[in-house]
Amino acid sequence: MKIAFQMDPIGAVDINADSSFRLAEEAQARGHTLFFYGPDQLAYQEGRITARGQDMKVQRVAGNPAELSPEREVDLAEFDVIWLRQDPPFDMHYITSTHLLDRLKGQVLVVNDPFWVRNYPEKLLVLDFPDLTPPTTIARDLQTIKAFKEKHGDVILKPLYGNGGAGVFRLDANDRNLTSLHELFTGFSREPLIVQKFLPDVSNGDKRVILVDGEAVGAINRVPAKGETRSNMHVGGRPEKIGLSERDQEICAAIGPLLKEKGQIFVGIDVIGDYLTEINVTSPTGIQELERFDGVNIAEKIWQAIEAKL
Repeated sequence: MKIAFQMDPIGAVDINADSSFRLAEEAQARGHTLFFYGPDQLAYQEGRITARGQDMKVQRVAGNPAELSPEREVDLAEFDVIWLRQDPPFDMHYITSTHLLDRLKGQVLVVNDPFWVRNYPEKLLVLDFPDLTPPTTIARDLQTIKAFKEKHGDVILKPLYGNGGAGVFRLDANDRNLTSLHELFTGFSREPLIVQKFLPDVSNGDKRVILVDGEAVGAINRVPAKGETRSNMHVGGRPEKIGLSERDQEICAAIGPLLKEKGQIFVGIDVIGDYLTEINVTSPTGIQELERFDGVNIAEKIWQAIEAKL
């Protein structure tokens, strides 16, 4: 098959951690040909969805993860699969790319389905499952956020469309920074904020559970660094081996059918204690860590799910 990856610069990836690299590596091992382009090179041209990019061969060489051919323009309708893999922020640039890729429906399999990526950003889809999530408010209005904090005391405040742990703050009952943080966030963005009740279980780790076509295939635990509230690996969280608990299975059974129905083939959910906090559909990660811990080829499972749909 002909596979295109719409992603951030391939030359900057960590070959031992990046999930897009691992997906490309497995596709190549299965005999598929690879094409790389960045989201800035995606275009609509008089009825055609095109991209300027490079044929690619990936290699597990630190600092040189791919051999790239000279740049050329392609018609994306000629591909079998397109991976939507650039990282958030989930801004209008990101949303526009989903609109363009959505125009290929019926011609190319885009993973994850861009229509539902657009409509199911990670911190909003969880609102469909209030019985699984901690108390949550989404608002831009300061008084609404203050009332939530007054009710719950210890809270987490973060940008609604952020990623990788950036801009995440814990505000305990004695904190006096909420108004200043609100001024800071609203001064450079028109987006609302999300505030959730703080879950002390995060000290034991924030579990990343991987689902493939709606089915849980494993989990890793991400433990915050000393003195940190955030457990994201981008900010120093330490991955650990962990199994799926009964509660994890319950959560996945509740959300899995919807993810499968909406074409969300590769999804990573975040679970703290007994609570679902995010459903990551834009550019989830964690494949390589899970493969090392569990000795299971997760990338193969993802490609098997994709190939079964073609």
